[in-house]
This record gives sequence, C-alpha cells and structure tokens, in this order.
Amino acid sequence: MLDSALKFISDELNTYLNSKTGVVSANIIQLSKLVDDSGKYAFSQDSVAVTIINIEEDRIFKAQLHEYTYLKGQHVVMEPELKLNLHILFAANFKLYDQALKFISYILTYFQSHPSFTSVEYPALDPRIQKMVVELQTLNYEQLNQVWGFLGGKHLPSVIYKISLVTLQDDAQTTVQPPISEINANLGNR
Repeated sequence: MLDSALKFISDELNTYLNSKTGVVSANIIQLSKLVDDSGKYAFSQDSVAVTIINIEEDRIFKAQLHEYTYLKGQHVVMEPELKLNLHILFAANFKLYDQALKFISYILTYFQSHPSFTSVEYPALDPRIQKMVVELQTLNYEQLNQVWGFLGGKHLPSVIYKISLVTLQDDAQTTVQPPISEINANLGNR
C-alpha cells in the first residue's frame, strides 16, 4: 500500500511537470532512496527523488474495535485498520541550481492546488486508500540538518510533506464465527 501511494504521487507529479515544462516522456520524479551504500546519490542527475523519511501511526483516528464483515458465508472478525502518516522528502538533484529550485517550486504549487486525493476523484489511486491529505512540513535548521545527516547525503534543494491517513488492512482474519442465522425474542414477560 505504501508503494502504491507513493507511485500514485510520483505519477501525478510527473504528469503535472510534463505539462508545465513541455517535456513529454521524461519522468523527472523518481521513487528512490536518496543515498546508496557508497554515499553517492542513488537517483539520477536532473531529477527529483521522492522517498519516505518517516512512517507514523495516526492514533487520533485509530479505530479501537475489531471490524466485522460477512465474507463467503462466514462472519469474519478482523483487526482495526492501521492508519498512517507518511513523511516524504522531495530532493532535486540538478546540475544547475536554478533548475532544482524551479522543480521544487513546481512541487510546492502542485500540492498547494491539490491538497487532498480520493479514489473517487483520481481513479489511478488505489481504491483501498480512501483519502490522502498532503500537508507541507516546515523544519528548522537543526531538524533539517538532522534529516540530511541520518539520510547520509549532502543537502539538496528539498521539501518535506506529510501525507495523512494512508490506511493498511491485512486480509488475514482474526477469527471466523458462524453467521447469525436465527434471532429469538421472548416478549411474554413484560
């Protein structure tokens, strides 16, 4: 599910950037880790990498009760959905610094005009993802230094967004119970 959420974001941004720049076939946004094992950038020059830098559980909207459903003639009990917030980093690696700034600006304006996504409005979005809300994250200098330090790379023009409410649900059943087939009510002792 995480891969489909980020693939959707990458595809949407590539479509937007292609329309803005006039370049038809280039995939400027690349879903990639930032730095490889040797300490070099793991994505190509003249592109923007998108990578997850943190995954957190959204405990405010977390369901506390099991989910009950009727599946193939059985009453199935499943664990509550796992609702996640993804912190993603867009880092622009361009030979010319002004090009990097231009593409970061495009990303900012895209999410400013598209702050949320639903599978109803965007059929390419995985239908299991009900809604994604994108929010710009502002870091201070110390936090920014720590992010780039633990990523192991030198600072590039970048922006961080929080994508809220990506939902994961395992298909495994906790328990299977026989369906309710009969209801008895005794109203005689009123």
